[in-house]
Amino acid sequence: MNDYFSLAGRTALVTGGSRGIGEMIAEGFLRAGAKVYVSARKASACEETAQRLSGLGTCIPLPADVSGAVGARAMAERYLKHESTLDILVNNAGAAWGEAFETFPETGWDKVMELNVKTPFFLTQALHGALRAAATRDRPAKVINIASIDGVSVSHQETYSYGASKAGLIHLTKRMALRLIEDHIVVNAIAPGAFASNMNKVARDHADEVSKIIPSGRIGTPEDMAGSAIYLASRAGDYVVGGTLVVDGGMAWRR
Repeated sequence: MNDYFSLAGRTALVTGGSRGIGEMIAEGFLRAGAKVYVSARKASACEETAQRLSGLGTCIPLPADVSGAVGARAMAERYLKHESTLDILVNNAGAAWGEAFETFPETGWDKVMELNVKTPFFLTQALHGALRAAATRDRPAKVINIASIDGVSVSHQETYSYGASKAGLIHLTKRMALRLIEDHIVVNAIAPGAFASNMNKVARDHADEVSKIIPSGRIGTPEDMAGSAIYLASRAGDYVVGGTLVVDGGMAWRR
């Protein structure tokens, strides 16, 4: 059974890996035996997280702003100075913007779309060669896009570009999966619900209140997120292609 979920001998890159869901995934991968690179826009936070997680295994910081095609390609270049192959890419870096319909700005649209949709595509494109070099039919490389339940069902919050970006990422995951499986690269997505993070401060600061509206009665834990990502990244998830794993305690279905 351990072989199904082991990541021993594999190398992973997790964008937005210094905190929140990215850090949960990075920690899980390290516990499963992977060598993990974590990327984040703030160098100090990236380096602090990598140092803290290094007690679990090899964790290397790669601080960078991965926004858009230019940022994605620069991130890939930084990674390729360290490694020639990549087993697992987690496109987790993301942004959100909430504002009333009447005043919602173009900047709030472009910033979110740039990071949430454009970056996953162009970073995967830039690292395609490294993923392909690591991949075989019997041990494919993996790409995991971190979407949201806001891309599955409609939130009551006025986060227009965020919901649209995550729905777009889910569809992009399907299209990328269809192409990249030809190269033995498996692409899937995770749609998280309420997890405590700087992006979801409501879940972080008011977990008891949020838990009351979640069918399972609680917010997500680091183990919930890490376990889901390990499943998709490991042998256990090799035959899941183009799927979106909803990890939200049932919240998407009661909206």
